[in-house]
Amino acid sequence: MSADLALRMMSDLFWSALVVCAPVLGVTLVVGLIVSVMQVVTQIQEASLTFIPKLVAAGITLILFGSWMLRRIAQFAIQLWSAIPGMF
Repeated sequence: MSADLALRMMSDLFWSALVVCAPVLGVTLVVGLIVSVMQVVTQIQEASLTFIPKLVAAGITLILFGSWMLRRIAQFAIQLWSAIPGMF
């Protein structure tokens, strides 16, 4: 295996991980920002108030995008396994 192939495989791995994680991270970021603004406006500084909405939003996002995420990971794994014979 050459260094170029290993670097390309790592690049594909990191890009796939970023694309798969992006919906959950984006939604929790937006929900966290909204909750933080609401806490500043209402002056309620409860630490547990930030976790519940983000947890619910992450769960809903996983339900909505879970099949797409799994399909994307499976495509990456199939691509990786089918490339093994060409490496040697």
